Amino acid sequence: MKQKLLLTPGPTPIPPQVTSRMSEGMIGHRSSDFNQLMENIQPKLKTLLGTKDAVAILSSSGTSALETAMVNLVRPGESIVIIVSGAFGDRFRNIASTYPFDVHVYDVEWGKAVDPEAFENFLDSKENIKAVFSQSCETSTAVVHPLNALGKVVKSYNDETLFIVDGVSIVGGMKFDMEKDGIDCLVTGSQKALMLPPGIAFVAMNNAARQKASNHDLPRFYLDINRYFKALDENSTPFTPAVSLIQGLEKVLEIYEQDGAESIFERHAKMRDMLRAGLRALDFEMLVDDEYASPTVTAFKSDEEELKVVKDKLQNEHQITIAGGQKVLKGKILRIGHMGYMFPHDMIRVLAALEAILSDYRNEKYYGKALAAAQEAYYE
Repeated sequence: MKQKLLLTPGPTPIPPQVTSRMSEGMIGHRSSDFNQLMENIQPKLKTLLGTKDAVAILSSSGTSALETAMVNLVRPGESIVIIVSGAFGDRFRNIASTYPFDVHVYDVEWGKAVDPEAFENFLDSKENIKAVFSQSCETSTAVVHPLNALGKVVKSYNDETLFIVDGVSIVGGMKFDMEKDGIDCLVTGSQKALMLPPGIAFVAMNNAARQKASNHDLPRFYLDINRYFKALDENSTPFTPAVSLIQGLEKVLEIYEQDGAESIFERHAKMRDMLRAGLRALDFEMLVDDEYASPTVTAFKSDEEELKVVKDKLQNEHQITIAGGQKVLKGKILRIGHMGYMFPHDMIRVLAALEAILSDYRNEKYYGKALAAAQEAYYE
């Protein structure tokens, strides 16, 4: 039986050494062993998220980190802007609609990146905006927004306006620098580029965000970020953590240190370039322009019938799992994840399978075309 290959934009494959680390045995979460574990993790975690400040770890999904950012950084009645360019920007909007906030939505065509100049005009037309929420990578479309330019727009509007970024599907696959990009709060989850199972989320806040969170009257309990930062002073957590996942996180961070984060970021970029070149050689159209193409997930277009055949045959005949489109893009795109514990040879495998599937379905010979294009992109 051929080995299964998971190429979804989360959850993603887990390195065997990380699985082994998680299986070493449970330790008490109120023990000195756990305190030492948390102390060891923080410096490397800060580096990966591009911050000098502490990073809180929640035992919950990535969505919990999105909600944590919102309920700790927006007071009742305050005006906020949410950039919606796909399903996960829409999730930010849905979270905001649950609370007594004054929400302004900046809609972006799905598959397009935010135009900083147009967004600046939009923002300048609004009064007293206290926070702007955006994705870094919109997972549902595979677009990466120009964070640095957006951060400058937010801070030029008002230096006290917070810029809050969802990095769930890209932290670990791309370099972050929160200070340089004007990011006050960056959140992510474990099950994507960070090569862990689902179950832990991360919230990084600078001093401005921490101050706002500490002086806040919106009721919250488990998602009160102040509890997490206070516990971090003792290298602990306020509630029972997912101990085995945090043990695995220590190994993940060791991998980044040993292999070099820059080389891992470069591997992600190369997989993106290989995949896009190979897919174009198969006459697929990319959803996202090259300039804003994500290093962690790629989306391509075709008609609904062909996409269904491709997805089903990859799964059933080649044991390769990829993802479909979401909401308005359902039946219009397929998405291939290339994040975390994935490598160039995995891109070769999926492209070779696509050559076979399309040669049969379209009755046209594609053998070797995608592979040649991908190899050329890799070596260039």
